[in-house]
Amino acid sequence: MKTWKSKLCCLLLAAAFATGAMGRDFLTADEIDQIKEAQEPNLRLKLYASFAKLRVDLIKNLLAKDKTGRSIMIHDTLEDYSKILDAIDTVADAAAARKTDIKLGLAAVADVEKQLLPVLKQIEESHPKDMERYEFALTQAIETTSDSLDLAQQDLGKRGSDVEERLEKQKKAVEAEMTPVEKEGQKAAADAKKKADEEKAAEDDKPKRKPPTLLRPGEKKQQDK
Repeated sequence: MKTWKSKLCCLLLAAAFATGAMGRDFLTADEIDQIKEAQEPNLRLKLYASFAKLRVDLIKNLLAKDKTGRSIMIHDTLEDYSKILDAIDTVADAAAARKTDIKLGLAAVADVEKQLLPVLKQIEESHPKDMERYEFALTQAIETTSDSLDLAQQDLGKRGSDVEERLEKQKKAVEAEMTPVEKEGQKAAADAKKKADEEKAAEDDKPKRKPPTLLRPGEKKQQDK
C-alpha cells in the first residue's frame, strides 16, 4: 500500500505532466481504477474524500515552496479538487434517490470537508503573492466545499426527495422544449417498451409445458440399475 508521502509525490508528478494538457482528467489513472473497483456507494464516497484531501495537501506543499510555475499547478489542482467534490455529490444524490443507506460514506465526507474548509479559507486570507492567478478557482473551491458539507449533513430522506423533485423538473423542462414529432416518438417508444414488458410478464406467468415423453399413459419410467 502506498504511503501518504508517496501518494503525494505521484500526485505532484501527475500534476506537473498534466499542466496545460487539454481534456485532462481530474483523477489519476490509479484513482480511476480504485473508483471502478469500488461499486458500493459508501466506499466510493470515502475514496473521493481521500482524493480531495490529497489535493489540498498538494496545494499546501506547492505553497510552501516559491517555485516558478507553481501558480498554474495550484490553479489546476483547485479545479480538480472542486470536480472531486462534484463527483461526491453526484454519487450521494444517486444513492439517496435509490434510498440507499450512505450514512457512513457521508460521515467520512463531512469529516474531511470540515478539515479542508478552514485550510482553504486560510490560504485565501493569507493572500499569497501569486494568488490572483488562481483566486477564482480558490473561491470556487471554498464555495463548493461549503455547499458539499451542507449536503453531507442533510437528512438523507429529504435529500432523496429533493433529487427526485429536481429530476422531475428537468424532465418537464426537456419535454417542454421537444417538438410534436419528438414527443410522438418518445410516446411510441414508451408504449413499445410497456407492451414488451407486459408480454414478457404474461409469458412468465404461463404454466411451463412438460417435456415430451415416449411413455404410455399410466406407465412409469423404470429406474436405471
